[in-house]
Amino acid sequence: MLCKPLLKATIKQNYIVFILILSILMLYLPIIITMYDPATQESLNQVLDMMPKGLIAAMGFSDIGASLVEFIGSYFYGFLILLLPMIYTIIICNRCIASHVDKGSMAYLLSTPNTRGKIAKTQAFFIILSTTIMIGIITLVGIILSNSYFPDLLDLKSFLLLNLGALLLYFAVTGIGFFASCQFNDTKNSLMLGAGLPVVFLVIQMISDVGDKTRFLKYFTLFSLYDTDKIIKGETYIPQFIALISIAVIMYSLAIYQFKKRDLPL
Repeated sequence: MLCKPLLKATIKQNYIVFILILSILMLYLPIIITMYDPATQESLNQVLDMMPKGLIAAMGFSDIGASLVEFIGSYFYGFLILLLPMIYTIIICNRCIASHVDKGSMAYLLSTPNTRGKIAKTQAFFIILSTTIMIGIITLVGIILSNSYFPDLLDLKSFLLLNLGALLLYFAVTGIGFFASCQFNDTKNSLMLGAGLPVVFLVIQMISDVGDKTRFLKYFTLFSLYDTDKIIKGETYIPQFIALISIAVIMYSLAIYQFKKRDLPL
């Protein structure tokens, strides 16, 4: 089902970007966790009150909460988890198909016994696997650090749900990026859709958090399906998770179908 030589080559091509983005995340996560101090939460809230409320809300810091998981959810999962992994997924989605077509190397790949479907499925597998590994490492490190610095203070169920939601969100985001990569013959157009749409979604999400007048914009962004506050509070999140899974399945299926059927400039 998978082309192992292609999978190995794709891993070799992208592992540096993976390590770079993960390293930045691993730099921020320990800092944020160690910043938590129940005794100083009120002082921190006072400092935030002195800053522009629109900017604070757009960055996801309007409600930092009182518990450890709420603190992490606000500072790390409110914005950083939406931005940094997205950079990685944009790059790898574009490289997996569109870049090969643009550079002409797809002709070589298709000259081997591998079918278009096998090539597309291999690249889709890499995207899903590497994204899962990244979120998995973040989850594991977050649990270890939280229990090391603040034993028994982490709400494990809520923390795991936060990471599951982030993973499902990125399955949907990479589905869009992979579809764009399979749809276009050049990296320019692939990035225009595969990178442009997620970035627009993120900007709309930030604007929708600024105030009541812009709240309606949340209905126009994919990121509104990942509501950290509702997840932590145990409110409705299952329909959102199902929606993200559905989007991912549809986009990946359409991408593979489109790549198998369309004409390529080989």
